[in-house]
Amino acid sequence: MNFVLGIDGGGTSCRAALATADGTVVGRAKSGAANIRTDLTGARANIVEAARQAFLAAGENPDLIPQTPAILGLAGANVGTYRQQLEAILPFSTSRVETDAEIALEGAVGSGDGAMAILGTGTAYMARKNGKSRAIGGWGFQVGDQASGARIGRDLLEQTLLAYDGIRPGSPLTDAMLAVFRNNPEDVVEFTTNAKPGDFGGFAPKVFEHAAKGDLVANWIVDKAVGDVEAALGALDLSPATPLCLLGGLAPLYAPRLSARYQTLLRPPLDDALGGAVRMAARIFAGAAEKAG
Repeated sequence: MNFVLGIDGGGTSCRAALATADGTVVGRAKSGAANIRTDLTGARANIVEAARQAFLAAGENPDLIPQTPAILGLAGANVGTYRQQLEAILPFSTSRVETDAEIALEGAVGSGDGAMAILGTGTAYMARKNGKSRAIGGWGFQVGDQASGARIGRDLLEQTLLAYDGIRPGSPLTDAMLAVFRNNPEDVVEFTTNAKPGDFGGFAPKVFEHAAKGDLVANWIVDKAVGDVEAALGALDLSPATPLCLLGGLAPLYAPRLSARYQTLLRPPLDDALGGAVRMAARIFAGAAEKAG
């Protein structure tokens, strides 16, 4: 039997799914981080290990790996020559490295036209029109990721300190936030010294919670964030018939706040990113696998 592999790798883990040529998944597995920008060698080792374990989970022999083609969606594949370097050292019969956004889009809308917004700790957007993909954002917390959980959390801490200094009006939300830090602004600053995007992002649900209660500061932050999401979607130039999927932890919080123009485009995603890698592998390699068989 001929197989294809779909692989979804990021900064914390790598997931692999072994599927038959028609895209039916027969085995799944998970291994360590596959960040090709920070550790190419380690990423390769974890990718191969996840693939090996997926074969074992399916009751198949991992010795078939060199005869199996793979689609890999990896964070960091959009920068530099990491993609080419990795493709050159992978053991699969054919290795095609895509960005994590590309396989997420395939999972969300399939192989046709469509768009997605990833709204989580970070943010990124992608649309496919007539077979051509276009990505927006995903530039990271320091200079991008507008409307992300991380930026919303950072904005909340900023507004909390502005309220403390009497520069901007406070609210029950900024009072509650200051209380988290023992009513000491220096503790807020101390927290930010080593905080990672996910640490800031932990405060985002609290902002949406307070916004729903009419909190002044919360609504100011959320309205700005919704404006940023819609500006990015606007730059994708979506047609009135384009299916749009919102992905990520903040997706259900943003969905009801979007304007009617985007509300009408919203569709539930067909599958997740790993499912997207499998779909893509089946679509691209099925013909080749059948010929080989």
